[in-house]
Amino acid sequence: MPKVSSVIVPYTTYLRVYEPLAAFPEPERGHWARYARRPDRPSYQDELRRSLADLLPTPPVAVPVHESSDAFVLEIDGVLCVCPWRTRLRGWQALGELPEELPKPVLDAVLPEVVRRQAAQDYERWLARNPDARPWIRTSTWQVPLHWFVLVSDEERRFDKGSGEVPPMLRYRTPMVQARRRVARALRTLKDTIDAGPLIDGLVDVGRWLEEFHPRSLVELDYGGLVHTLPAGELEDDHSAADVADGIEALRQGDGTGAGEAYARLVERWRSVRDRRSAN
Repeated sequence: MPKVSSVIVPYTTYLRVYEPLAAFPEPERGHWARYARRPDRPSYQDELRRSLADLLPTPPVAVPVHESSDAFVLEIDGVLCVCPWRTRLRGWQALGELPEELPKPVLDAVLPEVVRRQAAQDYERWLARNPDARPWIRTSTWQVPLHWFVLVSDEERRFDKGSGEVPPMLRYRTPMVQARRRVARALRTLKDTIDAGPLIDGLVDVGRWLEEFHPRSLVELDYGGLVHTLPAGELEDDHSAADVADGIEALRQGDGTGAGEAYARLVERWRSVRDRRSAN
């Protein structure tokens, strides 16, 4: 498949769910079975390039006109698992979050208000016909949300330094049942030991999202383009999932000092990324 651009787009991290092929109804199941046999399946960078290309016309295309027919595909223990892109749905949802991320003058310059209003109206009409729709992919820019790390363990961490034109890779993969169990355990501890806040709210939200999928699904946390913002040594030494787990376990044991030390390690590790985000 030809690339829209040769530019590598960084700074986005991903939380993906891969569902077994049997979880999809026909005719979608047949489509994904055929798609999985294609040798030219695109990458996450291809998806980002297409999205950026849509912003170049005048007026810009805020959300793709048609839903993507692409997906990420894995084979786990002989079972084909699929993570549909659903780029159009995710674009609509991201558009609704932009006012919280960008000042209005900047937002108007990137996407004029009339374009945003039309996209919002299109989404309302579509959602009325598809009330149960949900994305298989969540994204975050310039960070990995701390509550994402609760879903995985350090033993599931996979790091590759990369070489030549191949960038480094850092990701975690875990069975859905494990991810749900960790969310439930962490919520019990946090609600018993700290005040309500972003960490608890984020866990409640992601827990509800995970419940929407087949129990034999696979959950993947991928640093994606964020690897381009971290020096190789820092990336190799990044064990944020272990620090989050240590902090929650310390709270469970009533060890406030240990929890504070784990949190301090996380703050120090991610300070350089926050600094780069502020500079941009």
